[in-house]
Amino acid sequence: MTHRAAGTLAPMALHEHLPSSDDDTLDLRLPRPAMAVQEVPRLRIAATGLPADDAYQLVHDELMLDGNARLNLATFVTTWMEPQARVLIDECLDKNMVDKDEYPQTAELERRCVNILADLWHAKESDGATGCSTTGSSEACMMGGLALKWRWRERRRAAGQPADRPNLVMGANVQVCWEKFCRYWDVEPRCVPVTAEHPYLTAAGAAAACDENTIGVVAILGSTFDGSYEPVAEISAALDVLQAEHGLDVPLHVDAASGGFVAPFVDPELVWDFSLRRVQSINASGHKYGLVYPGVGWIVWRERDALPQELVFEVDYLGGEMPTFALNFSRPGAQVAAQYYTLVRLGFEGFRALQQTSRDTAKFLSAQLADIGPFTLVSDGSDLPVLAFRLKDDVTHYSVYDVSELLRTHGWIVPAYRMPDGIHDMAVLRVCVRHGFSRDLAGLLLRDVRRVVERLEEHGSPIPPDDSRSSFHH
Repeated sequence: MTHRAAGTLAPMALHEHLPSSDDDTLDLRLPRPAMAVQEVPRLRIAATGLPADDAYQLVHDELMLDGNARLNLATFVTTWMEPQARVLIDECLDKNMVDKDEYPQTAELERRCVNILADLWHAKESDGATGCSTTGSSEACMMGGLALKWRWRERRRAAGQPADRPNLVMGANVQVCWEKFCRYWDVEPRCVPVTAEHPYLTAAGAAAACDENTIGVVAILGSTFDGSYEPVAEISAALDVLQAEHGLDVPLHVDAASGGFVAPFVDPELVWDFSLRRVQSINASGHKYGLVYPGVGWIVWRERDALPQELVFEVDYLGGEMPTFALNFSRPGAQVAAQYYTLVRLGFEGFRALQQTSRDTAKFLSAQLADIGPFTLVSDGSDLPVLAFRLKDDVTHYSVYDVSELLRTHGWIVPAYRMPDGIHDMAVLRVCVRHGFSRDLAGLLLRDVRRVVERLEEHGSPIPPDDSRSSFHH
């Protein structure tokens, strides 16, 4: 599933060629006395290098064209950490996470993080939690999906039944990594359409899509489309009924990419995790509401048997024998150290306070936006601190894409996109409130939204409505 603005866009290359005046070189004219002009080829390595300061300045200046990460309200990813965390990351940049023999204490910090998360998510393993860090939640999803497929295949073969047509049940609102998993590992994706009333996977929809070839159901604790929690406990109960009536024992994986670091702290009464016996694995993004810079995710299984041994490799590497079961091999240890720093720095109460503040800011923002004439809320930040809103049906002379584009002139990156299959005709704007997005910044955003609305109400869309502008990709 590719999320686009309305209409069908031509496929875009992964790395676009950017036009330049001299076509194939970078013209290095830095403000230093008596410096000769030097040209650097764009797409091939130069015969000679540059002084370190010049190379830095060249790259630094080009990167100024990127958006301001703190004003990027499209991303769930952390854009601010304390200075001490940045120092710690810098001290660990040269540590390879996979080399547990050479960096045993980094491995120990990873083990502690896995056990802390397993405890937060109510896993009951007496001999230590089963899980690991990953480069992000997408890799963690791949690992959770592979474990589901392997266990399903073992059950089918043990029963003398064919195991060549696995499927995975999920809502049409899943993040694209789940469709990648299905394509990469030859699993049929069963994406249940959503509705305007329930823009997420329902218990009835999940159970109805399952059969003997279903390796599992994915429930999302915090949709990327609108921030809403899927009803994990209800889905689990529906699968219990399915087993009682039809003998189908379908496991659950919870994609808690964002909610795994939110719900334990501000929704303690919510039942969604390993307290449900059907939940076999949970993933989360340390670099989203885990409050760490990009580069770390987590996967935890409810018990050791939930991770098939065929997925665990014993590797003799750099002087030590070690088990590994992530998809990547070499990867940085810095973000793991930063995750542990964040957990010990904040503690439970610190996490609770920060996540509650983000939710309060999101609800303040949604209430204010609802009072601005043309908007109606799709979600208000009551689950994840994320809100989605759309234009009212009677607004026809401009679109959410116009609002998004004009907000960029004020520095804000607020994505506009269409909702998933079932309600694809609905186009929305979304704001992710993260740690570092203060009530003051929310007020400035509201000021600029009002300015944009006034301009659009007076002049209409500045762009002909050809319905082909690019959208946001989740």
